[in-house]
Amino acid sequence: MRKLVIFSAVFVPLMASAPANASWFEAKSAHFVIYADEAPTPLEAFATRLEKFDKAVRILREMDDPPLGDGGRVTVYVLPSTDAVSKLAVGKRSPIAGFYIPRASGSVAFVPKKSGSGQIWDLDADTVFFHEYSHHLQLQNTDAALPPWLIEGFAEFYSTADFQRDGSVRLGTPANHRVAGLYLLPKPAMEVLLGGGMKKPTGEQLEAFYGWSWVLTHYLTFAPERKGQLSRYAEAIRRGDDLMKAATDAFGDLKQLNQDTDRYLHVNRFRYLQVNDPELNRTTVSVRPLRAGEAALMPARIRSTRGVDKKAAPEIAAQIRATAATYPTDPVVQRALAEAEFDVHNYPASEQAAERALAIDPKFEEALIYKGRAEMELAASNPKADWTAIRDNFLKANRLETEDAEPLMLYYESFGRAGVRPPVNASEGLLYALVLAPQDKSLRMMAVEQLIEDGKFAEAKNTLGPVAFDPHSSGGRDQARKIMNALAAKDAKSALAALSAPAPDDDDTGE
Repeated sequence: MRKLVIFSAVFVPLMASAPANASWFEAKSAHFVIYADEAPTPLEAFATRLEKFDKAVRILREMDDPPLGDGGRVTVYVLPSTDAVSKLAVGKRSPIAGFYIPRASGSVAFVPKKSGSGQIWDLDADTVFFHEYSHHLQLQNTDAALPPWLIEGFAEFYSTADFQRDGSVRLGTPANHRVAGLYLLPKPAMEVLLGGGMKKPTGEQLEAFYGWSWVLTHYLTFAPERKGQLSRYAEAIRRGDDLMKAATDAFGDLKQLNQDTDRYLHVNRFRYLQVNDPELNRTTVSVRPLRAGEAALMPARIRSTRGVDKKAAPEIAAQIRATAATYPTDPVVQRALAEAEFDVHNYPASEQAAERALAIDPKFEEALIYKGRAEMELAASNPKADWTAIRDNFLKANRLETEDAEPLMLYYESFGRAGVRPPVNASEGLLYALVLAPQDKSLRMMAVEQLIEDGKFAEAKNTLGPVAFDPHSSGGRDQARKIMNALAAKDAKSALAALSAPAPDDDDTGE
C-alpha cells in the first residue's frame, strides 16, 4: 500500500523546558549526531524533533533519503546558552543564536540549550537551526544556481516548523521572528530583492532582505493567481536567463508584484502545509553516555571543531595533550590529539597520535584520515615520500565508510600535492564526493577546477552555479561570476586564472 501523506493548507495570522545539569551524552539518529551535557530523555526528544523535521521536508519535497554514514550526518553540539554560542562564533556577545558550518569532513552545528526572550520577533535556536539545515537539504536536492532571495526565502519558509501533538509537522507557518524587519524597516526595491545579492549590506538591510524573501517565497507558493510562476522562474534561471528577465517573464509587471506582496503581508492571513505521515513517528535514536575521556575532552573538542587560528590552536592543543595523558587508551581522545597537533603544524606528533588511536581501534576512519593528512604534510619536505602508502590511508578510510566525502577528496588532493595529474578514478571520486557533500564550497571549487582541466565547461559552469549566487559571500559571488563568464566563452586559461585568485573571506556563521 502507498503511504498516507496529508498536506493540509490552514490560515493563521502573523504573529522547551531546560532540564537540570547532567553528564555528556551522545544521541545518534539517521541524519544527526548530537552531543550535549544533558539528560538522556530530553536529548532523545531533541534528536527525534530534528529527525521529524528532516522527514517532513523530504516528504513535502519528494526527496530521496539514502543511508548515511557518520561522515554524512550533521554533528550538533548543544551549548549552555546563546551567549556561549555567540562567543564561540565570533568571540563576543552578538545576535548569533546558533550557527552551522558546511564541511566535506562532516557538517557541524552549534545550538544553545536555552534561547528566546518570549517576544514575538525573537529568533530562537530551533528557527536558526532549521533555517541552516534547510540550506543543507536544498543543496542535497539540487545544485541549480538559485538567486539569493530564493535561497533565503526557502530556508525561512521551512525554519518555522511547528510540531503538533498528533505527530504531524506544520511547514511554512508565519516567520514571526521577521516581524520587526517587515514592519519597521524599509522594504527593499523589487529590483534589489530579485537581483544577484547585495554587496556589504547593513544589518538592517539584511534583516529586511530576509523578511521580504520569506514573504515573496510564501506568496508565490500559495497565491492561486501565481500558481506555477515560481517553477517557471527557477527553470529560466537554470537555463541561464538574466535574473531580471527571468523575473519579468515569470511574474509579469514587477510593480504589480511589489503591490501584491505588500497586500499579502498586510492582509495577515497565511497558509501553511501540514504533513501527516506515519514515517514521521518512525524515528530511531540511540543515546549513550560518553566515556570519561570523551567527556573530559568535550570543551576543547567543541572549540577545535569550530575552527582555530594561530592564537587559539596552541592553547587547545595544550588542553588536549593534558586530556590525552590522562586517557591514553581512549581512541577518540587520541584522534582529537592528532587533529590538535596537526593544527599547530606538529605533524610527527599528529601522525603518532593517529597511530595510537588505530592501535586501539584499527577501523577508526577519522584516525586513518588524520594519519594520511599528517603524512601528506611530512611528504612536502621528503622527496622520497611513499605516496602509495600515504594514499592507502584514504583508500582504507573509504572502504570503511564508502559514503564519506572526505577520504575521496583527500585521495584526489594527494596527487596534486605529489605534483602529478590525478588519475581518472581519483577525479571520479572527487565528483562523487561533491554528490555526498554538495554544501562544501572548497570541495565544489576543487571539482570545478578538475572539470575545467577536462574541458567540460558546461558541467563546470553548472557546478559553480550555487557559488555564483551565494547570499553569504559577495566576494565569492564576484569570483564565481568571473569564472562563469570565462567558461561561457570557453576560455579555460582565464577561468583557471580567476579560480586561482586569492579566495575572498567568507562568513560561515551567517544565516
